[in-house]
Amino acid sequence: MGKCTGSGYFMHFSTGTAASGHTALLESRLLYPKRGFQCLQFFYYNSAGPSDTLKIYVREYDEANPDGKLRFIKTIDGSPQDVWQLQHVSLDVQKKFRVVFEGTKGSSGPSVGGLSLDDINLSETTCPEFIWRVKNFSSVMEDTPTNTAIFSPPFTSKEGYTFQMELYPSGKEGYPGELSAFAHLVAREGDSGQKWPCPWKQITMMLMDQHPHIQKRMSNQRSVTTDPNMKATDSDALFWDDPRKVGVEVTDTDGSKYFRGPGAGTPVYLTHLRAKSRDFIKGGDALFLLTMEDVSHLTMSQPVPSTVQPGNSTVQPFTSTPSNACLNVQCLNNGVCVVDEGKAACRCSVGDDWWYYGHSCQHKASLMDKTTLALASSLSVLGVMLVVTVVSVICVKKKYKKRSKDNSVVMENVHA
Repeated sequence: MGKCTGSGYFMHFSTGTAASGHTALLESRLLYPKRGFQCLQFFYYNSAGPSDTLKIYVREYDEANPDGKLRFIKTIDGSPQDVWQLQHVSLDVQKKFRVVFEGTKGSSGPSVGGLSLDDINLSETTCPEFIWRVKNFSSVMEDTPTNTAIFSPPFTSKEGYTFQMELYPSGKEGYPGELSAFAHLVAREGDSGQKWPCPWKQITMMLMDQHPHIQKRMSNQRSVTTDPNMKATDSDALFWDDPRKVGVEVTDTDGSKYFRGPGAGTPVYLTHLRAKSRDFIKGGDALFLLTMEDVSHLTMSQPVPSTVQPGNSTVQPFTSTPSNACLNVQCLNNGVCVVDEGKAACRCSVGDDWWYYGHSCQHKASLMDKTTLALASSLSVLGVMLVVTVVSVICVKKKYKKRSKDNSVVMENVHA
């Protein structure tokens, strides 16, 4: 949301001494959207009274409202909890704007705490639908036996399908030291209106990296897509069919019963070593962000362009047979002739460490040739340097010898 003095500390609105109706405002810097949708994410700690609330607004700026126009987005309320709650708020702003947080003291009596905000981030992405918090996650990984699963609560997507995540904290059998993750469809009593088998929904399971700065996060995610034609192993039953047909009945912790279908996912979701690194576990807890979205539009093939023009006149198809230009071209060593801008050319074979080249792919080269050439070049340079050094030494030696000869004094006996 911008650099501010005191970075690293959370913002707190104390409602203990505030009178009923008093408010506190926190505004972001100016933001300039590019995509038309955003996700506001922050951690929220409520130690205030039960009627104290936090409201989210956006202040939008345009020519008609140079000072900004306030637009209400959402109210976050509820009983106080002794935990930092992860919140997501979907925005749809297309003008430059600020995010505004408004804390309000309710009508209840005095409280000892207040409303706190931390790790506020805004991204131009869609918000996850559901959050599964696993408390004391390090202990869960250490104490859960191998091949023993825990399950998230069932979540119902906006399209009416219910699903849940299955997690093996100590890995599936044969995968020690791993987190294994799978997605299941669920059918509860009273569920109706869904289309079975479930067609082309993508379930995403993300273990959130809880680093305060969203651009420095390295969250771990896996996605599962419900292919309506996929069959169960060693069976003619459709894998993503109604869980009441292909699943098993299970009893929830509250005693309610529902049907859970088969699961799809990966036994190597994340290693324990990686899970304990970075900020995957913070305050002892891990946060899994779960989403189900429709991806059926990705399966639609594009229409084939028509070869008939208005007036019932026909044109040549877009795909045609290779040009006759290649008839008189011979490409050696498994090369292939192609027509490029009306001219025939050979496309030569290429391997991992070798390739052919030349107008007919008649020459072969390899990495070994390059290595040999580089070695020969190095030895040549070394030889030249050695010759230059020897010649230089000889020349310098001759020069000093001549100078010594010229400066010598000859003693002779002179007779009067």
